[in-house]
Amino acid sequence: MYVKTTSRKTKNGTAVRYLHLAHNEWDPVAGRSVPKILHSFGREDRLDRAAITRLVASLSNLLNPAEALTTTTPSDLAFLESRPYGGTYALDRIWHRLGIDQILIRLLQGRRGRPRDISAERVLFALVANRALAPSSKLAAADWISNDVHIDGLAATSDDACYRAMDWLHDVRERMEAEVYNQVANLLNLEVDLLFFDTTSTYFELDEADEPIARDERGLPLPGAESESEFNDEQDRTGFRTYGKSKDSRDDLPQIVIGMAVTRSGIPVRVWSWPGNTSDSALIRQVKDDMRDWTLSKIVWVADRGFASAANRRYLRQGDHHYIIGEKLRSDSPEITTALSRQGRYADIAANMRIKEVKVSEHERFVICHNPEAAARDAHVREQLITQLHELIDGSDTLSAIKRAELRGKISTRPALNRYLRTTPGGRLRINARAINAEANLDGKYLLRCSDPHLPAEDIAVGYKQLLEVERGWRDMKSIIDLRPVYHRREERIRAHVILCWLALLLVRIIENTVGETWMGIRRHLNRLQIGTFHGPAGRFRQRTEPTKVQRDLLAKLGITPPQQIIELATPF
Repeated sequence: MYVKTTSRKTKNGTAVRYLHLAHNEWDPVAGRSVPKILHSFGREDRLDRAAITRLVASLSNLLNPAEALTTTTPSDLAFLESRPYGGTYALDRIWHRLGIDQILIRLLQGRRGRPRDISAERVLFALVANRALAPSSKLAAADWISNDVHIDGLAATSDDACYRAMDWLHDVRERMEAEVYNQVANLLNLEVDLLFFDTTSTYFELDEADEPIARDERGLPLPGAESESEFNDEQDRTGFRTYGKSKDSRDDLPQIVIGMAVTRSGIPVRVWSWPGNTSDSALIRQVKDDMRDWTLSKIVWVADRGFASAANRRYLRQGDHHYIIGEKLRSDSPEITTALSRQGRYADIAANMRIKEVKVSEHERFVICHNPEAAARDAHVREQLITQLHELIDGSDTLSAIKRAELRGKISTRPALNRYLRTTPGGRLRINARAINAEANLDGKYLLRCSDPHLPAEDIAVGYKQLLEVERGWRDMKSIIDLRPVYHRREERIRAHVILCWLALLLVRIIENTVGETWMGIRRHLNRLQIGTFHGPAGRFRQRTEPTKVQRDLLAKLGITPPQQIIELATPF
């Protein structure tokens, strides 16, 4: 059977075509096949196409899926591949909305060595997207970009192009960070009255630390520092990847120190990298100077107890800035002892938070925070420790002095137990009841020091509690963005790698805050929006899959229109 056309002329001489369903039958008289009309569809210009579609669909139901596809799809149309598209598309739209693309294009203009056929901005975005979607080495990232995902404006790239782009990023990083912050602050109306700062470390599985070179007060290599002839005794000499106090419990491996400033909504506004032996107490001074250069208004710095030295506090007070800093409860400081000993009533500010402000100094305020749930946990842990300690020293009186000393030394290596142990003048081991009472007085408590005379005590407590946003940022940086392992040797590329991770976390956190869900779930749904590549006589084209309701809802919350159905159409020459 086939569709037969016939032509007729109307009274005014216009030619009209008619469509019929026909098949050929053998006419024994004529000795040939003649067409037989089975059904007339009428005039072609008045054809009921909806009815034709229903007829085709009905007939296709009589075939198996493969046969139906073959009969309704041109046999010369080839399906080449399918790649995830939704994740890179959403990240790219946020990237453009923040204007990061224009910032990089402007900063990278006129730089020597820039290849004409590759957009450095596109390569850098692709590396940022790789950290957010499928973290890997730059060599693997180049393969991922070229073969495993679709990125608008970048069909493929190479590892050399990725390394060049990172070198360019390192050269313009300071201006880029400032301009990105201004864009983000203006578009998102960021609240920077509270700025949270914390540090972490990331280690490298190396046999030896980097060779020491001369550095300035910011930890950056001095010009010509690679040459030993440039060294002098007044300059600090250290390698970038070197040994220090590890926050990953890997003091045995070289590391670098990374700092991050985060707003109260969890938006990371800036990141820093220092040599691995840099102490926390010295870092916050540089951070404050760098943020001052951004001409921010009054800021209340929120930092952990590692930054609580008197010198740091004085430095943070310069200008119109103030601080909220956590203090060590087990401190010999007279101020801390006095603050904890003051009587007063707690005020409930939340179901699991009570606060009490005590006045110790004319220039600083102290707020004691108490969490009843945490207090119960602390008491339970202490009971278990004391029970364990009882079991260890039970019957020790019958031991010789040497054996008791050995047991005492063994317990001293376990600080949690040693805290509750005392030794009598006769060398006998006993539970320290006074230490137990002192620890019980600290259950569920933490102490805050604030220099702002006008900030309500409740805001001081809530502001410090939001320091958890920085800790959440570090967790995401290490587990989702995969800060480490770092597959780089040169210091410039390690610093550029940290910046790429920061940019990825910035995009991720903006998407999370807007949608109200975790990035892990968002990423899973978006990556199911695919783009297929087809090739036929008319050329090659790429077409996206139909977005699901979940995908449409996610894009709507982000204020992003779904991608066009046909992404790319290339006709043959």
